[in-house]
Amino acid sequence: MVSAPVIVTRAEPGASETVARLEARGLKAIPCPMLELAPIAGAVPETEGVSHIVFTSANGVRFFAAATGWRQGRAWCVGPSTAEAARRAGFADVHEGAGDAEDLAAEMIAALPAGTGGILHVANEAAAGALVARLMAAGLGARFEALYETRPTGALSPEAAAALAAGRCFVLVHSAKGAAVFSEVWTHPGNAVIVAISDAAAWPLRESGAAAIVKAAAPNEDALLEALDTAMLGL
Repeated sequence: MVSAPVIVTRAEPGASETVARLEARGLKAIPCPMLELAPIAGAVPETEGVSHIVFTSANGVRFFAAATGWRQGRAWCVGPSTAEAARRAGFADVHEGAGDAEDLAAEMIAALPAGTGGILHVANEAAAGALVARLMAAGLGARFEALYETRPTGALSPEAAAALAAGRCFVLVHSAKGAAVFSEVWTHPGNAVIVAISDAAAWPLRESGAAAIVKAAAPNEDALLEALDTAMLGL
């Protein structure tokens, strides 16, 4: 396996978690978050009547847990890392999905009787709409609340910029929004192999001039690191 550095564009605190996993594998990891997360001022989730809480990221769990001590309902989580965050936050009843938000909606529709209500999806301000609309179209009572927002950082870290200029490196992309910001600030695209967590995350970089774009087989961190292994072995 090659020893080219790996740039992590994920927002904190997730970036540090990914860096730790890469370093445990003996890789040189460079944190370079393209987004920063911030709570929406005054946003407190309304939990009266809620019996099902939907989390489509571990960040949603973190901001929800910081805003309220409510833990009574079932937590529907998009994937393993989100489910683990929910358990750490104190949820006892956790559904662990294995796909993306669309897959999670399908799992909920299959599991819950038509007419079930009290479903609350909490996430960032850009996530409103699709999941709740699909649940409602299936006869479930759902609503959305934004608890935090994402802001572009606007620049590469000096270490990431140096790595991109020096030669071959790998860039981990966790979201379409992060990818879009990265596309605006990166240099020397021909030196970089993009490893994206999903088709959506890869899309903003499709015409970037990157040496290659490799996509994870499933939209989760484990699959992303497996895709990184594949990309490295391909050199």
